[in-house]
Amino acid sequence: EHKEKLDLKHEQYEYDIAVVGGGMVGMAFACALSSMPLTKQLNVAIIDSNPALGKLNNIKKDDLPDPRVSTVTPAAISFFKDIGAWQYVLQHRHAYFDKMQVWDYTGLGYTKYTASDVETDILGCVVENKVLQSSLLSCLQNNTEFQKTVYPSRLTSMTVGLLTKTNSAASRMAKLDLCDGTSLFAKLVVGADGGKSRVRELAGIKTTGWNYSQNAVICTVKHTAENHCAWQRFLPAGPIALLPIGDKFSNIVWTMTPREASDCKAMSEDDFLKSVNHALDYGYGPHPHAESFPGDKSWEVPPKVIELASERMVFPLSLKHAKDYVANRVVLIGDAAHTVHPLAGQGVNLGFGDASAFSKIIADGVAVGADLGE
Repeated sequence: EHKEKLDLKHEQYEYDIAVVGGGMVGMAFACALSSMPLTKQLNVAIIDSNPALGKLNNIKKDDLPDPRVSTVTPAAISFFKDIGAWQYVLQHRHAYFDKMQVWDYTGLGYTKYTASDVETDILGCVVENKVLQSSLLSCLQNNTEFQKTVYPSRLTSMTVGLLTKTNSAASRMAKLDLCDGTSLFAKLVVGADGGKSRVRELAGIKTTGWNYSQNAVICTVKHTAENHCAWQRFLPAGPIALLPIGDKFSNIVWTMTPREASDCKAMSEDDFLKSVNHALDYGYGPHPHAESFPGDKSWEVPPKVIELASERMVFPLSLKHAKDYVANRVVLIGDAAHTVHPLAGQGVNLGFGDASAFSKIIADGVAVGADLGE
C-alpha cells in the first residue's frame, strides 16, 4: 500500500522536475512544492536508491534514539510547519532547548544564551534524522493531489539540451539514465544527492574545499535527569557538544583527530563515559566559576553521562563548496551545494533554507509561465 501511495511505477517518463536524492533536503523540497497552490500540480520524479524511501519507517516511541540527529533552527521549524511536516515530527521523540552554554578549556570565559535573550521561546529542537525523514515522507504520502513518482534507483548519466533541432521539446529537457536501465526526461534537475553529488559531477560543476583532518565521534548517551540545554566546550583537538534529545537522552558530537577518534571508538564503554564526563566537567584545566553571574547566566556543569545508549559512529569532516549552484537545467541544494563543518549545527538547516527559497522561486516561475529549467 505504501508503494501505491508513492506511485512507484515506471509508466510516465516526462516530468516537470526530477529531484535526485530523497534524503531530508530533497524530500523537504518535494514537500514544499506539494504544499503551494502554484506548484502542487507539477509532475515530480524523486530518484533515490534507498529502499526505505518507498515505505514509512516504523518508529516506536520506546526505541533507543539513533545517534544521527539534527539541531533544527526556529527558521527550519517554521518551514516544516508551513509545508505541513512538523505535525508528524511532534508525534515522535524530539527535544526543544531554550539555553546554550559554550566555554573553552583554556580559561575562565564562557558564554550563555537563553531564548529570552532573543525574545523567543526556544533556540532550537534536536530531532533524530530518521524522524525528520519519516515526517517528510508522511507529509508527501498524505498529500494525494501531488503527482510524484519514486524511482528506487541511482543516476548513472545525464544529458542536457539533447542534440535535436533547437526549440524542440527534447531540447528543453534533461535526459536522466538510471542504473536499472530506466530513462526519464525532466525540464529541471534538482541535485539533492549530498556531498558526493553525482548530479554536480555530471553537470561539470567544480568545487572548492578541503579535509579538516578531523573526525566526529557521535553517539547517544543517557543521564539521570532531563537535559534542556545545548552544551559545547572547545578542547585542544576540537569541540565536544552535548545536545538534548528527550527521555533523559542526549547526543554527543565530539570532534577530534582521526587517531583519537579510533581510540575513542575502540575503548571500553566505561572508559569512554569517563572521557566524556572529563571533557564536559573539570578536565583539561581551569573552568569558569559557577557563581560568576546571578540567575540563569551563571556557568553550570553539564549533567553527568551515566550510560552509552548507542554505537559510537565516526565520520571524517570536510568543507566542500560548489563554485556554482546552477548549470543548464540543473540546480544544486543542500550538501550537494555546500558541505560544512558541524561546529555550528548549520548543515541541514542551510539545506532546508535552500529547499524553502528554491520552491518559492519555482512558484514565481510557474506564476508567469516560465520554462522551469531556465
